[in-house]
Amino acid sequence: MIETIEKKIKLPMNRRKLLYLLGWGFIGIFLTTIFGATIRFFFPRTILEPPTRYKIGYPSQYTTGVSERLKKQFRIWIVRDTDKLYVVEAKCTHLGCTPNWLASEGKFKCPCHGSGFTPDGINIEGPAPRPLERFRVSLADDGQIMVDEGIRFRGERNEWEKPGAFLKV
Repeated sequence: MIETIEKKIKLPMNRRKLLYLLGWGFIGIFLTTIFGATIRFFFPRTILEPPTRYKIGYPSQYTTGVSERLKKQFRIWIVRDTDKLYVVEAKCTHLGCTPNWLASEGKFKCPCHGSGFTPDGINIEGPAPRPLERFRVSLADDGQIMVDEGIRFRGERNEWEKPGAFLKV
């Protein structure tokens, strides 16, 4: 009678069966990982970056002085003098912080370490080792201002007077 009861009641799992299933489970996970890595190999890894060339509007939209209209979007200032317009990168040359334009003092001031720059971008105070950089600026076919961040002009190399460093208006 006891033997028939034991035959009717099956034990759910013994240690040997558990280790057998775990072993095959690990082999399945390993093979799935290898298969996934092999498939991933055939697809290129791409980094989506914003374009380095963009339009910022017409020259008539900018009055004399510093415009902070595109500081958050492109991290640039548009500076217009009486006869020329140029684009200054809003990045401190000390540690890469974003300076603020202080209109009352007429200068850019870095909030991190106190570097100060003139509206032209020349460093006048603080630990910044060199002037701010400018981007290439030109007129597009439709008359808008085209900025190219891929071409930079550095003041310490006397590149600010080169063609493309500013736009005559």
